[in-house]
Amino acid sequence: MAAQEPSPPSSLEGNKPGFPKKILANNLEDKHLCNSCQKILRRPLQAQCGHRFCSFCFNKTVSSGPQKCSACIKEDLFEEPTSILKQGGAFPDNAARREVEALAAVCPNEGCTWTGTIKEFEASHEGNCDFMIILCPSCKELMRANEQERHNERECPERTLNCKYCKEPFLLKNIKAHDEICPKYPMICEGCAKKKIPREKYVDHIKFCSKFKAPCRFHVVGCDTSVEKEKIHDHERQCSYEHLNLLLHFIMGIKVSLESLQPQSLEVASQNAVGLELKVNTFENIVCVLNREMERSCTTMEAYNRQHRLDQDKIEILNNKVRQLERTVSLRDLSIVEMEGKMREMSAATYDGIFVWKISDFTKKRQDAVAGRAPAMFSPAFYTSKYGYKMCLRIYLNGDGTGRGSHLSLFFVVMRGHSDALLKWPFNQKVTLMLLDQNNREHIIDAFRPDISSSSFQRPVSDMNIASGCPLFCPLSKLDSKNSYIRDDTIFIKAIVDLTGL
Repeated sequence: MAAQEPSPPSSLEGNKPGFPKKILANNLEDKHLCNSCQKILRRPLQAQCGHRFCSFCFNKTVSSGPQKCSACIKEDLFEEPTSILKQGGAFPDNAARREVEALAAVCPNEGCTWTGTIKEFEASHEGNCDFMIILCPSCKELMRANEQERHNERECPERTLNCKYCKEPFLLKNIKAHDEICPKYPMICEGCAKKKIPREKYVDHIKFCSKFKAPCRFHVVGCDTSVEKEKIHDHERQCSYEHLNLLLHFIMGIKVSLESLQPQSLEVASQNAVGLELKVNTFENIVCVLNREMERSCTTMEAYNRQHRLDQDKIEILNNKVRQLERTVSLRDLSIVEMEGKMREMSAATYDGIFVWKISDFTKKRQDAVAGRAPAMFSPAFYTSKYGYKMCLRIYLNGDGTGRGSHLSLFFVVMRGHSDALLKWPFNQKVTLMLLDQNNREHIIDAFRPDISSSSFQRPVSDMNIASGCPLFCPLSKLDSKNSYIRDDTIFIKAIVDLTGL
């Protein structure tokens, strides 16, 4: 693409040379060419000699005065004054213009599929084509028009970016150098590891940062340890013996150096003695200050230790209270869950022996049953009366036993209820199970009378008895084909317990 030239901009005023030859969709005829630029005529003018020129080309040719018509000379038809081109010596050739503008055209830009006439090309497409080649004014790189925005934002090496920290604009090539001095650039404290500290505030931060390491105050006499500011007193207390030794060696070194000097004069010796005495006094003061610091540090440390023990006792008491509260909250959460379950069960319960079970999200639940994640589902409980038998249904959406994989299996379950001591046992009421046709045309129905010798119908000794019912209740093929049993991904199961004799 870099070898291409920028596409010329659109012009409806005739101040540009002719159209490029490659925009023609059909064969090119010589009569449609400008005799100056040799391109397709744009706003054609016809000179007195009969040759046609683009309006722009003609005006450019005669701008410096009358000129001989090069086409006449080439065709050996030169004739004065007819072949002399001059201002006002040509007229708009509207017939040629209409003929040219009606020619079928294609966009000359590679990749563009636009087609139309030359008139449409000039009016709406020339200069607006997304595929025309343009020049980046900053880096002088050639690109397609539809790539300009991306180039300006992401690719141009001369583009301007705002520093993401101080928001000042900089050329891309200068942005890294700016990061080295940007006052808002985020720094990381070497002591406390705090991040995003603006460079302009970094010096102030390390002045007060208790974790920032600073040289020991005795570095002037040889201690080369760097210590966190909050631990500087601990270091001085722990290393007081070493610091005293360093001071001693330093003073002895000075003394040896002074003794080794040959006194040049009494005045010089006196001055040296005075200087030495001042230094000794200074270091003696340092030692006194160090001793006082050690005593104060010991007293402070003992106070800290006492307070630490008190704080630990308080923390332990608070932790015990928190654990007790957590246990109380957990028990209450369990009670709330239990109460919500009972409320749902009560709201779904019926007391007339008739129960309709709505099973929504049938497709997902069927898939869970096929995969073995949830092969069976229990319905909410229902009753023959307020103080009657407690019952529920159990369904296998992929079948159970002899019906596994081929049938929907539906079972009836007798549950332990509050009034079981007042009821007749074994349970001996007729049970009718139904898969409802949601068009109310053909319900799937099965009914049975309990086998009173079966443990399924004896008085329950646990939460529920063994289920009893229809393992081959409904072929799954009926549910896989288009049917009226499933609507909005929902089925309805109905159970009717005959209340005769109760």
